[in-house]
Amino acid sequence: MDLKYCLIGAATVSLCIAFLLPQGALAKKAMDPRDAKALTARLDAMVGHEGTHVPGLGAEVYKNGKKVYTHFAGHRYFAEKPGQKDLPITPDTRFRAASVSKMFTGFTIMQLVDEEKIRLDQDVSEILGFPLRNPNYPDTPITIRMLLSHTSSLRDGKLYAIPPSYSVREFFVRDGKFYENGDHFAPAGQAPREYFKYSNINYGLLGTIIEKVTGERFDLYQKKHILKQLDIKGDYTVGNLSKGAFKNLGVIYQKNNHGKWEENGPWIPQIDDYQGKQPPKDQVKVQNPDHRDLDAFYSLEDYQPGTNATFFSPQGGLRISYDELGHALQMILNNGKYRGKQVLRPGALREMMTTQWTYDPAKQNGDTNRGSIEAYGLAMYPIFGNGTSRGVKDHALNLWGHTGEAYGLLSGLFVVPGTKNGFLYMMNGEAVAEDDDPRSEGKFSGHYVWEENIMDAICDEAFF
Repeated sequence: MDLKYCLIGAATVSLCIAFLLPQGALAKKAMDPRDAKALTARLDAMVGHEGTHVPGLGAEVYKNGKKVYTHFAGHRYFAEKPGQKDLPITPDTRFRAASVSKMFTGFTIMQLVDEEKIRLDQDVSEILGFPLRNPNYPDTPITIRMLLSHTSSLRDGKLYAIPPSYSVREFFVRDGKFYENGDHFAPAGQAPREYFKYSNINYGLLGTIIEKVTGERFDLYQKKHILKQLDIKGDYTVGNLSKGAFKNLGVIYQKNNHGKWEENGPWIPQIDDYQGKQPPKDQVKVQNPDHRDLDAFYSLEDYQPGTNATFFSPQGGLRISYDELGHALQMILNNGKYRGKQVLRPGALREMMTTQWTYDPAKQNGDTNRGSIEAYGLAMYPIFGNGTSRGVKDHALNLWGHTGEAYGLLSGLFVVPGTKNGFLYMMNGEAVAEDDDPRSEGKFSGHYVWEENIMDAICDEAFF
């Protein structure tokens, strides 16, 4: 392993190495036609208009570093006006990918570490230009590693994305407009580095750090670097998309009309329903999925990079297609290379897939999000085949990657450690409410039932 990245505890390194060992159950080298047919049937059965069905989905499977299976079903858009047509999901359909986006922010951070522009264990106060400490732990620096691993002791509060005219400082100072009575800080007993709590604000700060050290807007820097390197035409700002990319932008749906769920009612657009009218390039929409108070377009004309990248949604706002998401998967499966070019050093990827935090029931040292997250690396996390985070019902299969969930979209990108196998998926809606409806609960894990259904189907049919 690359010693530049592995100055961490011996137990953590041991867990990383264990995950990188080949898994003997994965003997299949190609997708058997019978397995492909069975997988297609299971995916098609997930599409529908009520219960735990979804309006549309797509999935891609890679084996030995190559794409061996794709399937797309359902719709990315339902006609709302006379003369319009329902539009199907295709490989080029792009969605707001939710927290799978965090991996791309992580990729850029690791590139900047390699370029020696930042250090993983650097105090972020040095970069942001103002002191950032949890007032309950004033002597503990908050580092980039902590932001990446959600061990910073920072919390989302009500809002974690704010308009471009404000600095991220407004979250953390007592007289700040978005201080929220200190709700952006963890209470005593949840110390930095020791306690895990999944918080999107960490990645808003990472986006701001990227701006601060590069001098460029987060969306533009990503577009010129990691996205260009992976041949991805996606973007965080809808106005930046090419005409062709915008044309393929999909809508995310729920049966949720301003907080009222009607399972047998029509699909209600939740985000990215632009009716064919692309927003201007100099405007961005602020988005907080659980609180829509600030949802509006704001001008970027006077924005100063390095003050506040939260409105670009570095944690979840990348609009990306299935095939483009596959480019990132190929890069991971090929030790950081994409089409022969080294995008990330293998050492950087290994560090991302090295656990920084693991849940200890005896210490109660974190929030496992219903048991779906038992450990976390840097912008990626493991699924334990025998744990509450398992993705497969009848087989013990370890995975590394990330899921996403926002506005009704559910996404995932995972690799099987020790192999060149992996998969990705995106589903664009829900007919019943997460958490509030018992049908949303997983039946054999801490994941939502939609996530269980698609991960179990893919892994069961493709890898066993």
